[in-house]
Amino acid sequence: MKILLNDLKRQQQALGDELKTAVGAVCDRGWYSMGEEVRGFEAEFAAYCGVGNCVGLSSGTDALELALRSVGVGPCDAVVTVANAGGYASTAIRVIGATPHYVDVDRAGMNMSPSALDAAIGQVAAVIVTHLYGRLAAMDDLIAIARQHGVPVIEDAAHAHGARRRGCRAGAIGDLACFSFYPTKNLGASGDAGAVVTRDDDLAARCRQLAQYGWSERYNAELAGGRNSRMDEIQAAVLRVKLPHLDRWNERRRRVAALYEAGLRGVPRLGLDPRGAEDDSVHLFVVECEERSAILAGLQQAGVGAGAHYPVPDHRQPAFRDCHRAGPLPVTEALCNRVLSLPCYPEITEDEVATVVRILRALIECD
Repeated sequence: MKILLNDLKRQQQALGDELKTAVGAVCDRGWYSMGEEVRGFEAEFAAYCGVGNCVGLSSGTDALELALRSVGVGPCDAVVTVANAGGYASTAIRVIGATPHYVDVDRAGMNMSPSALDAAIGQVAAVIVTHLYGRLAAMDDLIAIARQHGVPVIEDAAHAHGARRRGCRAGAIGDLACFSFYPTKNLGASGDAGAVVTRDDDLAARCRQLAQYGWSERYNAELAGGRNSRMDEIQAAVLRVKLPHLDRWNERRRRVAALYEAGLRGVPRLGLDPRGAEDDSVHLFVVECEERSAILAGLQQAGVGAGAHYPVPDHRQPAFRDCHRAGPLPVTEALCNRVLSLPCYPEITEDEVATVVRILRALIECD
C-alpha cells in the first residue's frame, strides 16, 4: 500500500525517544502491574474527561463488560444498543448472558436514533450508546428517554477520545463510559488496553473490584462476575506520553476531514456528512457510496488502504443470530452496505489526502 488506512509507524517515530524512555523506566523499576504508571494515567485521563474516576483495564471490550456488570446487568437481561458498530457491545452483552436489543440509527450521524430508543426502552436493564466514528450521539435526548425509565446509560466512547459538546467531553455524559486504547484509536497504546470512566464513586469501586477477580481483599472473591482485566504498566506509560498530544492530533484529524469534504463535494452517488466539529474527534472519515465493493477494490488496487467500518450488522453475524431482539433496522442495513472508510490519521499529509480524493473521484465518475 502506498497510502495506509492508518500508518502507526509515523506516530511512533515522532515520539520515539519519549516512548522508549517511558517504557525503559517501567522495565528498570521492575513493577509491571497496578503501579505508579497506571495510577498516574487513571488520574490524568479522569481529569482530561472531566470526571472523578478512571479504572484502567486490559481492553475496551472488557470495559464494556465490566461497565454492564457494574450497573447490575445479568443473565437474561436486555440491553439496548445498535447493530452498526462492529459487534463490540454485542460481544460484551453476550458474555454476561444478557440479550442485545438492537435499535436503528439516524441517517445523519449514523448514531442511535432517539425515537428508536423511545420505542424500545421498556423492560431493559441498560443502554449502550456508541459514539460511532468519533461523532457524539444525541446524548441529551437519549439520556432523557433513559432517565424517564430509570435505565442507566453507558457510553461506548472507543472512537471519541476528546470529542466535546458544550464543554463536556465524551466520557462525562452517561453514567459510565468505556474507552479502548487499541493502537489505532485516537489515543492508542502499544497493545490492548481500555478504561471505564465515571463520576460515580460507587460504580468505579465496583468496576475496579470486578477487574481484580471480584476480590474484596487478596484471594477473597466476594463479587460475582470478577475477572482479571488489569491495564499493565507499560501501556499506561505509553498512554501518559501520548495524552498531552491528543487535542492537537484531533485538530489535525478535523483538518483532514475538511480537506476530504472540500475535495469530494459534488461527486455523484457519494454521501458526505459534515465532519470536524468540536463534538467529532474524526476517528474514521467515512463516506457512503454505491457499488462499495468495486470502489474499495479500485482504491486498494491503486495503493489506497481504504476499508469498510462495518460491513455486516450485528444481527446478521452468524455468531449473534441465535439470541437477540431487533426492531426495524432499515437505516442500519443501508449504511452497512454503503459505508467506506478513507485514510485518516494525524500524520497523513495533505498531498496524500489529495491523492486519495483524485483516485476516488476518478473511480466514481468513471463508473
